[in-house]
Amino acid sequence: MKRETLILGIESSCDETAASVVRNGHEVLSNIVASQADIHQQFGGVVPEVASRYHVEVITAVIDKAMKKAHVCFSDLDGIAVCQGPGLVGSLIVGLQAAKAISFSHGIPLIPVHHIAGHIYANAFETTMQFPLIALVVSGGHTELILMTDHHEFEYLGRTLDDAVGEAYDKVARILDIGYPGGPLIDQLATTGFDTYHLPRIWLDKNRFDFSFSGLKSAVINLVHNAKQRGETIDAANLAASFQASVVEVLTEKTMRALEAYDVKHLVVAGGVAANSGLRSALTEATKARGINLSIPAFKYCTDNAAMIAAAGTVNFEQGNISDLGIDAKPNLKLS
Repeated sequence: MKRETLILGIESSCDETAASVVRNGHEVLSNIVASQADIHQQFGGVVPEVASRYHVEVITAVIDKAMKKAHVCFSDLDGIAVCQGPGLVGSLIVGLQAAKAISFSHGIPLIPVHHIAGHIYANAFETTMQFPLIALVVSGGHTELILMTDHHEFEYLGRTLDDAVGEAYDKVARILDIGYPGGPLIDQLATTGFDTYHLPRIWLDKNRFDFSFSGLKSAVINLVHNAKQRGETIDAANLAASFQASVVEVLTEKTMRALEAYDVKHLVVAGGVAANSGLRSALTEATKARGINLSIPAFKYCTDNAAMIAAAGTVNFEQGNISDLGIDAKPNLKLS
């Protein structure tokens, strides 16, 4: 890598409009995020049409702010990294078109980035990635264990067969009527409760590394409905703690088994649920006991942001993986 590589990252895959300038793949010069959480809260989830319209309104200002905060001009940039997918197609198009416009008007290379690769490379801000490594990806749309033997070489070891873990958090929060997004709210509530409801742990085949959270979600729904029919009161804090205990135990145990099975000594955690305090604590304890090197991004780099897109894009750029202006948004883009 040359001494100074400046990459502008753009992220608009869901309901955050973000832009960031990163130097040499690990030094964040700016990281601007315009969140729509308050807008979608009234709907209990992200409304795609509303999300894409908001991206259109703010993306130019977000990019401009990121450039000014980094004290750089477009002529200083080596490339523009943009999330191509997966995500909401309308949202992706806004970020991609903005990146194309800048690339065309300033003659700057365009670098497509996979959203999940971005989340994984958020760990570059914490440590040097040591291959082989295993990435535990936990977010609203993904729950996966991925083996990486080198940069941008991904092999799925396991994934969710139904609900993603973040999706399960949102649904349980809706059952408890505590608001949206559910992940941080359940996490916070769980710290005040205890695992008194002893919800099931969904292991599936213990020799595989796939996950399932639909049965756990159904167990919570049945517990709440049965309690209402009997006129009993549910302790929300204890139910949140019980739900989180089940999720964390399964995620941690399966991840430790994968590390052992593939003789890997470096674990990176990626995605919005990486901010969960219970999961962070459990993984820290489990990896320390086994002599595993653990990397978890800072909270601001766990949720969707553009710095992670720029970090992954830097590696793509150095490997010569750039694209022309004909690329399209791909809402179901595969990680390869």
